[in-house]
Amino acid sequence: MKTNNNWHKETAMIHEGYDSEDHQGSLAVPLYQTSTYVFDSAEQGERRFVGEEAGNIYSRLGNPTVAVLEDRIAKMEEGAAGLAFASGMAAVSSVLVHLTKANDHIICSRGIYGCTFGFLKILEEKYNITHDLISMKTEQEIEKAVKPETTCIYVETPINPTMELADLEAVVNVAKRHNLKVVVDNTFCSPYIQTPLTFGVDYVLHSATKYINGHGDVIAGLLVGNDADEMAKIRGTVLKDFGGIISPFDAWLLLRGIKTLPIRMDRHSANAKIIFDYLQKHPKVEDVFYPFDDQHPQYEIAKKQMKMGGGLISFTIKGGKEDAQKLLNHLSLVKLAVSLGDAETLMQHPATMTHSAVPKEDREKMGVSDTLLRLSVGLEHMDDIMADLDQAFEAI
Repeated sequence: MKTNNNWHKETAMIHEGYDSEDHQGSLAVPLYQTSTYVFDSAEQGERRFVGEEAGNIYSRLGNPTVAVLEDRIAKMEEGAAGLAFASGMAAVSSVLVHLTKANDHIICSRGIYGCTFGFLKILEEKYNITHDLISMKTEQEIEKAVKPETTCIYVETPINPTMELADLEAVVNVAKRHNLKVVVDNTFCSPYIQTPLTFGVDYVLHSATKYINGHGDVIAGLLVGNDADEMAKIRGTVLKDFGGIISPFDAWLLLRGIKTLPIRMDRHSANAKIIFDYLQKHPKVEDVFYPFDDQHPQYEIAKKQMKMGGGLISFTIKGGKEDAQKLLNHLSLVKLAVSLGDAETLMQHPATMTHSAVPKEDREKMGVSDTLLRLSVGLEHMDDIMADLDQAFEAI
């Protein structure tokens, strides 16, 4: 495994965790598309199963292609170890199962991803693991939410889809006072824009389907922790026994995508800033939510935690649900689709799509109204994106 602590992040995203000399000189990481591995002897198999000898056993337990990905994401997030999963939700559920037991309590960001909300409801209904959704804006608010049975704080920042921010420094301060673990969903930023572990967070996760892959052809999740022993426990329990593992081919695709992550994020962010300015001036737009808006109430937090604004914008239109849907139905270049972080610009209606599983009362508390739209700004030419938005706005 090749590593260099002096490498810049852009270099590590191309080279970290891989040495071509170990793989017959192959420049690209080879795809080890195998389910099992051959032992030299019965004794070697025994040693590997009891942990006395390192080596491959079975691809649910470890795979050389996946191992490079796990090493690379750990380096990118400045953590001790990484794990790869079959989906972002597999990463979410695995770390929360690891951190909780029946009757525990979780403090969460309000406005979280709809399926994360759904998983929290499963934990509550089956195991009485309760949760509270809060804005995470101040230490006082977070402190007030702590209960004797609280075990962890789960954070999205920016929050999906309202683009609210959580102050990671404040979250960690409260967590340390109460011996709580902090988990941050870093999907919206990618490790190129934000590295939560450097603020004292314990775990950071991604739906790697999004920016890390960047090409709309993989479903995957990644988890990085600051404690190698705890990460080994997750690997040996919930990852191994729940079986939410990534396929070698999907890991290979992610490794390919990661190589261009820095230049893609630069372009996503640059395009998004132009679209933000466009939407702010549009007469049919009510409000625009973007972390690097210098009028954003949490702009100072954004500058402290994020390298740039990212490629996600949410905005509300003047009118009602029907107007929002009419705008979506008239898009052409911009694709009406959930997900984000692809080369293509995507737009969706959270209230009826990604957050439709959240009860209406809870959605409204989160700020997910019927006129809110989420825009993932892609890599196309800005003139073409704006021309398509112009003609769609004309329909309402």
